[in-house]
Amino acid sequence: MQEQTPIRLDVEAVVRQKIGNRTPGFVVSYLKHIVHEDTINKFFREHSGLKDYDFIRAVLGPDLLKASVAVSGAENLPHDSAPVCFVSNHPLGGLDGMILALYLGEQRNYNVRVIVNELLMYLTPLQGIFVPVHVSGKGGQNRDYAQKIDDLYTSRHDILTFPSGMCSRKIEGKVQDPEWKKSVIQKSVQHKRDIVPIYFDGQNSGFFYNLALWRTRLGIKTNIEMLYLADEMFKATGKHFSIKIGKPIPYTTFDRSRTPQEWAQWVRNEVYNMSKS
Repeated sequence: MQEQTPIRLDVEAVVRQKIGNRTPGFVVSYLKHIVHEDTINKFFREHSGLKDYDFIRAVLGPDLLKASVAVSGAENLPHDSAPVCFVSNHPLGGLDGMILALYLGEQRNYNVRVIVNELLMYLTPLQGIFVPVHVSGKGGQNRDYAQKIDDLYTSRHDILTFPSGMCSRKIEGKVQDPEWKKSVIQKSVQHKRDIVPIYFDGQNSGFFYNLALWRTRLGIKTNIEMLYLADEMFKATGKHFSIKIGKPIPYTTFDRSRTPQEWAQWVRNEVYNMSKS
């Protein structure tokens, strides 16, 4: 049997594809540093062949991030096989997604799929459980990605999604998600999926939030701070996190007494209220 070739993160190739060939070399070198390209590629070489939940388990384990988690409210997880939609705040922007995907996958017969930013599809070992949303580009491409999401909602897979569409920022002095998008309500009602709220307790560094704050104040639309999410993940090495799982919210809750946008903010508030209990 032919040995499988390890995947490799190539920051320069990604930069050239997304930004262009005229990107200065020192910028590429700096990006390689902040995404920890060498460390990640070493991990890929040493764990060649792992994918999906096994890959996440290795990432969170003693060979890389050494993350641990405590869970409360596990009794609120659905006991039947009807597909649901898990929704969570998004304080970390990557590590929280992997922790939740692995835990929920273990509890739900490894049937969970995660809606992610399209850039994460470069992590080929996770393409089996990631479903991308398109954040930019031509209309035709957007339709293709929208079809993937529709197909996911009509499937028998459980869905893990972060309705803010981006990780938390410091808003009004508190680390919290931006406004949640209404699509999670619309899709859940359309496909008759109950929503299971989750609160993830964690935050990134002060540098990350200050960068996001000043980027906004300066009127820069490009999400520069996203480039540092891998660095933030490695800063969290060895940390212990906690998550709280709330009681399922029947999709019939979301009636016409409020708009889908208002219901999305209502669920968001329910999630943050869980942090106070």
